[in-house]
Amino acid sequence: MKHFINLKDIPIKDLRKILSDAKRRKNLRKNLNDLEVDKGAPLKGKLLIQMFEKTSLRTRLSFYLAIKQLGGSALTLRPDELHLSKGGESIQDTAKILSNFGNAFMLRTDSDEKLEEFKKYLSVPIINGLSPNSHPTQILSDIFTVEEIKKKPISSLNITWIGDSNNVLNSLIAASIKFSFKLNIGCPTNYKPNKKIMKYIKSNNNKICIFHDPKKAVNGADVIFSDKVISMNDKVNKLKKLNQFKKFKINKKLMSFAKRDCIFLHCLPRGKEIEENVFLSKQSKVWQQALNRVHVQKSILLYCFGKLR
Repeated sequence: MKHFINLKDIPIKDLRKILSDAKRRKNLRKNLNDLEVDKGAPLKGKLLIQMFEKTSLRTRLSFYLAIKQLGGSALTLRPDELHLSKGGESIQDTAKILSNFGNAFMLRTDSDEKLEEFKKYLSVPIINGLSPNSHPTQILSDIFTVEEIKKKPISSLNITWIGDSNNVLNSLIAASIKFSFKLNIGCPTNYKPNKKIMKYIKSNNNKICIFHDPKKAVNGADVIFSDKVISMNDKVNKLKKLNQFKKFKINKKLMSFAKRDCIFLHCLPRGKEIEENVFLSKQSKVWQQALNRVHVQKSILLYCFGKLR
């Protein structure tokens, strides 16, 4: 049994194995409809229990299709329907029930500590569908998309992040260290990664640079990543924050400083950090990016069940 909580804790050979399996499985599904099951139904009879403490569209849909295409089933729980959220049942007891009824647990949570506590008491794999400090399933799928489009390993590409320092960036930083790719981070002075992340960067002989000038950050980029400036549950002065990110808005002029064949990726939902004419341009691969999450999450599930070839 293996968990999937943070990219930094998973060996690179296992991450590569997941990506290779996802590529193979995607190719085999070219003539299949969404709910048709993969040949061999490798997770037949398995139940994935999902719980979302934070709103979700892509993670919810992609994990539902992922387990279905592998021959299993999904059950989605609402936290406000459980004794856990009402303070009447412990995580330890809840984990025991989840382990008895399901075969894997995917949690999208407002607490990294909660993920670790569930891991302690579960006897089935747990998958991090998003937490305050990490979004590993998103970034591994994004690497899949980059390599699919560019047709070369991400280690040979220049990657740029423009935006706030958040959970998605934290996972991108971990991926940069694991996959050994150059990562430029473009953000205002007050929005660089926190001290813990900066220490992690410095202790891993990395290829990560931070710029407070967006033009310098995107210079020579093969791929530009971004995310919504005002995140879910962001308790800040929104107008003030948007104003501080004003010069970091991704527009045609900023894209012109990157390579001509640079692609744009965004984990969605989008906000005011991206102009429409870039988001809907040929350089934007956001819809392919979103759909690829199904294929990669299938291989993540197989990894957790010990069924990767």
